[in-house]
Amino acid sequence: MLLLAAGCGGDPDDGGRDGEGKSGGDTAGTPEALTGFYEQQVDWEDCGSEEDGFECGSYEVPLDYDDPDGETLDIAVKRLPASGDSTGSLVVNPGGPGGSGLQYVSMASDIVTGDVRERFDLVGFDPRGVGESSPVRCLSPEKLDAFLGSDVDTADGNGDMAEVTDEGVRQLTSSSEEFVQACQENSGELINHLGTTNVAADLDVLRGVLGDEGLTYLGKSYGTSIGAHYADRFPDRVRAMVLDGAIDPTLDQVEVARQQADGFHTSVRAFVSDCLEHSECPLGGSDTSTDAGVDRLGELLDKAGEEPLENRNGEREVTRAWAETGVLGGMYSAKRWPQLRSALGAAFDGDGTALLRFGDNMYGRYPGGNYANKSAALMAVNCSDSPSPRDPAAYRKAASEADEDAPLFGASLVWGALPCAYWPKEAVAGEKQLDAAGAEELLVVGTTRDPATPYEWSQNLADQLEPGVLLTREGDGHTGYRMGNSCVDDAVDTYLLEGSAPEDGTVCE
Repeated sequence: MLLLAAGCGGDPDDGGRDGEGKSGGDTAGTPEALTGFYEQQVDWEDCGSEEDGFECGSYEVPLDYDDPDGETLDIAVKRLPASGDSTGSLVVNPGGPGGSGLQYVSMASDIVTGDVRERFDLVGFDPRGVGESSPVRCLSPEKLDAFLGSDVDTADGNGDMAEVTDEGVRQLTSSSEEFVQACQENSGELINHLGTTNVAADLDVLRGVLGDEGLTYLGKSYGTSIGAHYADRFPDRVRAMVLDGAIDPTLDQVEVARQQADGFHTSVRAFVSDCLEHSECPLGGSDTSTDAGVDRLGELLDKAGEEPLENRNGEREVTRAWAETGVLGGMYSAKRWPQLRSALGAAFDGDGTALLRFGDNMYGRYPGGNYANKSAALMAVNCSDSPSPRDPAAYRKAASEADEDAPLFGASLVWGALPCAYWPKEAVAGEKQLDAAGAEELLVVGTTRDPATPYEWSQNLADQLEPGVLLTREGDGHTGYRMGNSCVDDAVDTYLLEGSAPEDGTVCE
């Protein structure tokens, strides 16, 4: 089963901390029962020899904000102190859902520029249910291998999810119910307190604990959803916020899958077109058109569905499901395209080992067979956030429709949302338009051929947010900042450092 792929206020000193190592950020309007959480201090410690310069710690939040005197959760945080005189913290989130902010902040030199590192303490956190912050648990590694990699019964016997038979629907229903049941059994009460509205509240506690009067934030992909919900709920507590590769909060899970499939299809066509310009491209033939190259890629997926490809690194077979995941994993950055060309060349010769590595990276599978909890957190948060149909027939219909516009992956992505049909708790965020009325300018960055968060989502979010400002990167790959475009990087840096957003509608080619 293919899961959804998967993230300002004047001078920077105005949003600075009350003092080094102190809590005391703005708590005006905070319920009295929560003030103790805002007043706690993180006991920062050296993260270890392999994390030179980084400091690690944790802070507490209520499991249930309606019961602040009840059970609590520990949220893991990591920071890299500013290389110069710090003016406050820049909190970062890579997306997902399920991405680890602790791992992300460790790549400090890649995710922000030196100018930003000089002025801000860079802070990453694992949201509740993710990584080191009370991770949600679902299937065992062995069962997750089967859940993600098993092909189901289809009309042509090649795993094409646009033509799932009645037996195939029963297989999908059974595996989805098993997934959700495992989440309930292995995660307990946590399962009822996930979702982005809770993470936004946790983020405000973090802002207070760090001592920042206003939040300075960089969210990529799903991280934009955290940021947008935060700005909508706490508009007067935002100093500067970059939302890069936006999620549209008004969409349900099926529509997210359909539109995401369109985004991936656009990216696949761009990849195929680029591939055909190279002599070693395995998608070439007598017809060198992009359409023909896409068809040849489809033939490879059909081949994997009929007879799994070889995996030289273990007993797992490279099924169509794994092959599809591998191709999608190669779409996140054009820098991956040379490796994907090579992996596809080997796959046409029957060896899917390299393609499987792309898929493993997508889902956080380690060489030894264990998984990070990315896939569990992704499903748990998505199902908690957005309404989903409860009838499998709705997914079957939507999968057929998605296949028309995105024939390689559309149906698979729609069926990947099926576990949400059996989620025990109704979505808490809902199909909600967020306006963040009263906040300072919020910078939304969109990339025209972004596979995972289609450009239209960034356009839509910028329109929905009253203070939204849209910055566009013309190009390929997921998200825009620090993706090799100096125009985007300069605009984002100026906004973060000086609080000055670019003109709405600025395009960086």
